[in-house]
Amino acid sequence: MAAALIWISLLVGLLEGLGGTEAQQTTLHPLVGRAFVHTLDHESFPHLPEHVFPVPAPVPITYHAHLQGHPDLPRWLRYTQRNPYQPGFLYGTATPEDRGRQVIEVTAYNRDSFDTTQQMLVLLIGDPEGPLLPYQAEFLVRSHDVEEVLPSTPASHFLAALGGLWEPGELQLLNITSALDRGGRVPLPIEGRKEGVYIKVGSASPFSTCLKMVASPDSHARCAQGQPPLLSCYDTLAPHFRVDWCNVSLVDKSVPEPADEVPAPGDGILEHDPFFCPPTEATARDFLTDALVTLLVPLLVALLLTLLLAYVMCCRREGRLKRDQATSDIQMVHHCTIRGNTEELRQMASSREVPRPLSTLPMFNVRTGERLPPQVDSAQVPLILDQH
Repeated sequence: MAAALIWISLLVGLLEGLGGTEAQQTTLHPLVGRAFVHTLDHESFPHLPEHVFPVPAPVPITYHAHLQGHPDLPRWLRYTQRNPYQPGFLYGTATPEDRGRQVIEVTAYNRDSFDTTQQMLVLLIGDPEGPLLPYQAEFLVRSHDVEEVLPSTPASHFLAALGGLWEPGELQLLNITSALDRGGRVPLPIEGRKEGVYIKVGSASPFSTCLKMVASPDSHARCAQGQPPLLSCYDTLAPHFRVDWCNVSLVDKSVPEPADEVPAPGDGILEHDPFFCPPTEATARDFLTDALVTLLVPLLVALLLTLLLAYVMCCRREGRLKRDQATSDIQMVHHCTIRGNTEELRQMASSREVPRPLSTLPMFNVRTGERLPPQVDSAQVPLILDQH
C-alpha cells in the first residue's frame, strides 16, 4: 500500500511539472553542407526545478528529441549520448533539400527525481556565406568516439593539426559520422579501444602533395598488402589523433562534372536495318487438327493397351483340367493326403469329444519313467506335462 502511494505521488508530481513548465525556445542557424553540433546539458535546460541544479553529486539525465509532429528526427540529424551522466549531442549536416525552418522538441528526464522539462529548438537552415569548398577530404580517426569529437575544443584541435598537412587556407568541418553508422563493429570492452569516427573537412585551398600521395593508387596497393601507406610528410595529427591513413578519401569538386546527355524522345519507329526484317503479316492457322491429334492419339494408345491386358488376363487361362493333367500322380496323391489330414485335424479341433490320436498321447515321461496307459484320455490332460 505504501509503495502504491509513493508511485501515485510521483505521477502527480510529474504531471504538475509537465503542466506548470512552459517549453523554452532556442533558435539555431545550421548551414547547408556544414557540420552542425548542438550540446544538450544542464545549462541548456534552466527551467528544471531549483532543487535539481546545482547539486554536489552528478545527476543522471537523459534526453529525447524528435521533429515536431513526427516521432523521429529528420534524416540529416542524429542524436547520441554515451550515458546519463554525460551530455547529449544533436549533430549532422543539412542538405539543400532541408532548407527552411524545422522545429525539434527535446525532453529532458531526471532519472533521480523523475522531473521533466521541454525545450523547442527552432532550426533555420540556410546557405553558407563565403567561398565554396571544392576540396574535401574524409579521415577515419580510430582513437576517438563520436561524442569525443563533437565538442568544439577537440574539433578545433583536429583542424589545427590537420593544417600542417594541407595547403595554407581555412579548414571547415563538413560532416562527422560514427564508424558504427558506416558498418563498423563495436569494439571489445578493453581500455583504449574506440568505435572510431569519420571526419570530413573542406577547404578552398588545393590538396597538398602529401595528401595526394596518401590517396594515390600505389598507397592503396600497399594498404591491400598490409603495408603502411605512402606518407611523405610528418604526421601532425599524432599522437592526439590516430588516423587510419588507408581510409583517407579525397574529393575534388573544383572541376565540374559533365552534364549527362538527356535522350531526345523519338517517334517510336525503328530505323531501317537490313539485318532485321520482321514479317509484315501473320498467316491464319487452323488449330483443329493439332487439337484432335493431341487428344485422340493418347486415347487410342490407352485403348489398345487395355485390350491387350484384357486378352492376356481373360483369354489365356489354362484351366484346372489342363493343370491336373500336367501334374504327376505321386504329387497329386501327396497333395490330397496333406489336404485330407488338414481337414481331419480341423474336425478334431472343433469337437473335444473325439479321441486324440495316439501320436499325441503322453505315453512315457523321460524324467520320472512313468508310463500312462493309452486308455487314459481326457481333455484335462495337457499335451506336454509340466516339468517338476
